[in-house]
Amino acid sequence: MTAPARAGLEEAQRVELTVDAVAPGGHCVARVEGQVVFVRHALPGERVVAEVTELHRGFARADAVEILTASADRVEPPCPYAKPGRCGGCDLQHVTPAAQLDWKATVVREQLTRLGGLTDDQIDALGVRVEPLPGGPLGWRSRVRYAVDAAGRAGLLKHRSHEVVPIDRCLIAHPAIQDLPVLTPSGARWPDADAVETVASTGGDVSVVAFAEGAPTPVSGPAEVREVAAGRDWTLPASGFWQVHPAAADTLVGAVLDLLDPRPGETAWDLYGGAGLFAAALAGRVGDARVTLVESSQDGVDAARANLADLPRVEVVAARVETALARRRVTGPVDLVVLDPPRSGAGAPVVRDILAAGPRAVAYVACDPAAFARDVRTFTGAGWQLAALRGFDLFPMTQHVELVGLFLPPATTPARRV
Repeated sequence: MTAPARAGLEEAQRVELTVDAVAPGGHCVARVEGQVVFVRHALPGERVVAEVTELHRGFARADAVEILTASADRVEPPCPYAKPGRCGGCDLQHVTPAAQLDWKATVVREQLTRLGGLTDDQIDALGVRVEPLPGGPLGWRSRVRYAVDAAGRAGLLKHRSHEVVPIDRCLIAHPAIQDLPVLTPSGARWPDADAVETVASTGGDVSVVAFAEGAPTPVSGPAEVREVAAGRDWTLPASGFWQVHPAAADTLVGAVLDLLDPRPGETAWDLYGGAGLFAAALAGRVGDARVTLVESSQDGVDAARANLADLPRVEVVAARVETALARRRVTGPVDLVVLDPPRSGAGAPVVRDILAAGPRAVAYVACDPAAFARDVRTFTGAGWQLAALRGFDLFPMTQHVELVGLFLPPATTPARRV
């Protein structure tokens, strides 16, 4: 039975709500007599029946379990597991592809305003939008890590839960991954594993790796896979980091080079450089000038040194970025910086150390709009400007979005649309 909307919600209670704006995290905002409710599986403007899933001080979380008045942007999720109480991997399967792009652009704008301190006029000047990648919203994910439940069945996790949902197919997975005999909801195939990682590389390799207590064990396919990006072949462990969308690496390299416009003779830093994707691209533009890559993961360092061995002007520094900058393992002056930090962002100390080195431009590759916006505030607080911003839908059907921003020092080119 649906209760009338009221304050003082209880877990598992169902209430009728009118859904308001989108919010970070794949939710929309609603209110029950002033209490904020973050609702999944909903769209702005809809009237829904929502079931409360979590209660917190000052807000609640809920799932839309019945749609009373549907948005024109609503579609039936193609995956039967993309529903309340089931797989939490896809946040936006109920949203048309075009509206997903608008959803993500709205979140970026909100974070730049609330956390980045930018004005509406400044954001308008950037022309914030999110661009789709080729290939469509399904069958794109080239790396899928499945959790394993106590019965040894592989599946995906519920939203905000460690509970494994056994599934028979993941529709956003690359077709070669969907064809692997990994998912068996009716039987226990992985009694000794905690997780199973599947890979379908852009070089045509398909591998399966099982994990027990964090240690990888190759199951099938090559232990090292080949990726193709930025005009080069890359070899890295099947369990190593690489972008999960087949078009992502080339898309990001293209955006970074377009925004930075590297010139012969310019020195460059590739911070949080991984296997060296951006370092290689920069090296191809700056000629004999030095490119310094900083990476803390030993797997990333090993991959960079192996894959960039033909580029003698690229130096690979094995260190945490903040340590390398603070202890002067890398020193300025430098002309160009590519900053590709983890989801938590670079942080104010790293940003300040970069600015102290005096680059003419910084390209910031971000996978979290909130962390990016916090770092925007540090840049602008030092007089720098966010001169251009591009958004890319590297993760269709999910709430995630990738950003590439161009920061310029004071008294340089004003913000421009790209």
